[in-house]
Amino acid sequence: MQHLLNKHVQEIEISGIRKFFNMVSTEDDIISLTIGQPDFQTPEHIKQASIQALMSNQTSYTHNAGILPLRKAISHFYESNYELSYSPENEVIVTVGASQAIDITFRTILNPGDEVLLPAPIYPGYEPLIRLAGAIPIYMDTTKTNLKLTKEILKQHITSKTKCVILPYPSNPTGMSYNKKELAGFANVLKDQQLFVLADEIYSQLSYDYPHTSIASFSGMKEKTIVINGVSKSHSMTGFRIGYTLAPDWISKQLIKVHQYNVSCATSISQYGALEALTEGLEDTKIMKAAYHERRDYVYDRLHKMGLHCPNPNGAFYMFPYFPFTNSSSFTFGIDLVKQGRVALVPGDSFSKLGEGYMRLSYAYDKHTLNVGLDRLEAYLQQHPLD
Repeated sequence: MQHLLNKHVQEIEISGIRKFFNMVSTEDDIISLTIGQPDFQTPEHIKQASIQALMSNQTSYTHNAGILPLRKAISHFYESNYELSYSPENEVIVTVGASQAIDITFRTILNPGDEVLLPAPIYPGYEPLIRLAGAIPIYMDTTKTNLKLTKEILKQHITSKTKCVILPYPSNPTGMSYNKKELAGFANVLKDQQLFVLADEIYSQLSYDYPHTSIASFSGMKEKTIVINGVSKSHSMTGFRIGYTLAPDWISKQLIKVHQYNVSCATSISQYGALEALTEGLEDTKIMKAAYHERRDYVYDRLHKMGLHCPNPNGAFYMFPYFPFTNSSSFTFGIDLVKQGRVALVPGDSFSKLGEGYMRLSYAYDKHTLNVGLDRLEAYLQQHPLD
């Protein structure tokens, strides 16, 4: 009866990140630099706020869009940090992580046959959701522009079929982001186009070299942009599963329909934890960011000394070095690196075919783990010189 299943579901693949992680997790004595899971514990005061919510019986359904105090905190957070004003009553929706926010966005704005533009290499979670909506992903190659989208590349790819442009920055897997001048260039290309922009800003608080700027803050952009963010990366709350959307009322009132029938509401206890994070936990992010920034500089320096080409990332906690092997795929190389080098990185082709030849390294690990992992990578490269 397999032929009776949804054909789109049958055609999509399990995430290459998880597939590779699961494959190597059974190996002994492996240093894994694979998963984008912050190594910090969720701050104690956030855990206590969640416990208090549980003990005070905040365990029932909430408003579909989330508890109003949290929506107000999200609105205040964006106004304070990014000079963007959204009504907490009708322009903010609390979701089950940023992933669900992306899902309801695509299901709301896409029709079968629509095209969605993605700068690649890119996080693999977008394409399956686009295809499940019956739309078509169109990848924009950034490998020749230092792993960054340019306004020229963007302009070349827009057609009458383009319904949405995805701008995820800082980027997973590259860590690259955009300054105000670059974003202004995108805005000039997009502001008069009849299309949507999905701005995935989940790593916005982990921007190192210049402050994060939202594409929605430019003239003519807020009206067509769905901003997505959350507390998973900023406050090490991945298991809480709290994300959110920010969008004009006319878009949000459609998003909430899909969200309502999809999950009813985000977990009540987690919402109170997120409320604590966005009101009393603003310093937590600064502490984590400083540690990631130091690790970035250390890892970049080590990779550079190994002779690996890797753009210095502006944010998140990933490096995406290029390995000039010609007789192997990224996946095969990754397996050999595990078997022979006892260190695991994520094969670049997990992030679309344009990631072939690259490997993603996560530096969301403590300094000792990074040091041992990089020592093993260096020893492997000395024993197996690249082409």
